[in-house]
Amino acid sequence: MTNIWVNYSRDIIQGTQEILAASNLKELVKPQMKVSIKPNLVLAKAASSGATTHPEIVEGIIRYLKELGIRDIEIIESSWIGDDTRRAYRVCGYEDLRKKYGVPLFDLKEDELVVIDGMEICRKAVETDFLINVPVLKAHCQTSLTCCMKNLKGCISDREKRRFHTQGLHRPIAALNKAIKTHFSVIDGICGDLSFEEGGSPVERNMILVGSDPLFLDSYCAQLIGYQSDEIDYLTYGDQLGIGELFESGRDDSRIIELNQEKKPKISKADRSTVRHIAKYIEEDQACSACYSALVYALYNSRHKPTEKIRVGQGFIGKRGELGCGNCTSKFKKFIPGCPPKAVDIVEFL
Repeated sequence: MTNIWVNYSRDIIQGTQEILAASNLKELVKPQMKVSIKPNLVLAKAASSGATTHPEIVEGIIRYLKELGIRDIEIIESSWIGDDTRRAYRVCGYEDLRKKYGVPLFDLKEDELVVIDGMEICRKAVETDFLINVPVLKAHCQTSLTCCMKNLKGCISDREKRRFHTQGLHRPIAALNKAIKTHFSVIDGICGDLSFEEGGSPVERNMILVGSDPLFLDSYCAQLIGYQSDEIDYLTYGDQLGIGELFESGRDDSRIIELNQEKKPKISKADRSTVRHIAKYIEEDQACSACYSALVYALYNSRHKPTEKIRVGQGFIGKRGELGCGNCTSKFKKFIPGCPPKAVDIVEFL
C-alpha cells in the first residue's frame, strides 16, 4: 500500500527536496542505479505557461539523488509531433541543468525502439534501472486529465503516437503503463493549465506531489481538478490491467500526507464548461493531441467562430468536406495546413 506526499511551497527547488526527503524514495533507489528522469516538455514553452515541467523541480530531484550518492542520472524526453525536443530542452531551461550538473539530455525521437505488447517504445525508457516520471498536473482537451500515465506517451515513437490517437488514446495509455514500469513520480502542480494541454491559462497552485503508484496519483489528481476516476477512461482501463490502485475519497484520505499545509492554496477546478462549449464547433476523428489542442486553443482565443463544424483528425484523410484543420483534411474545400498547424495560424484562418 502506497501513500501520496504533497508539499506546498513557492520555493520550487527547496520544496522538491523537502517532499522527496519526506517520501519513501530513499528506500527505493540505490547508488549503483542508472536513474532516468522523464519530464513533460510536450512543446517548447516555458513552465510558467502551465504546459511544461518546471526545471526547478528536476533540479531539486537531481540534487536529492546526488545527496543519496547517485551519479548516473539522465533526462529523457520526446516532444509531441511537430515540435523539436532539443529546442524544448533549450527554451524550457534544461540546457542550463545539463551545464550545471553534467546530466545528459536525450531526445527519445533519436532512440532505438523495442516492441513490447505491439507498441514501439524507446529503449531508454524500459532499460533504465529507475524511471522517475515528472509530469505536469493539467487538463487535456481529449482525455480531460494529463498527468503521470499520459506523460509516458513521450516514451514512444512519433509513429506510435499517431497510432494511439487512432485507437482513442485511453486504452493504449493504460497498456503503455503496463509495458513501462514507472518506479517513482514527482508531479509538477505549480501552475498547470486547467483548460488545455498546450498551456496559456495557468492556475497557480504551488503543489508538488510524489508517490510510486501512477494510477493512485492520477486518480487523486483527477479529483483535484474536478473529475471522478470513472470519468477518465484510461484510469478505469489502468485499474483493469492492474497498474495500481484507484484513489477513493473518504477511504484513502489518510494516505495523503501533506507538508506546509498553512501554505495550501484554494484548489481550482477545471473549466469543463469552456472546453465543452468550444468542442461543439469541432468534429474530431482520430486527431493527434497537438492538432486538436491547437484548434481548441485557437477557437478559445478567436472572436470569429465557424458557422459549421471544423473537421480534424486522421479519420478524414482522403475524404472531402467543407472546413478542415491540419494536413489530414487536405481534400476539403477549405483547410488550414500544418502537422500540426499553429494556433495563431488557425485564428487567422478563422
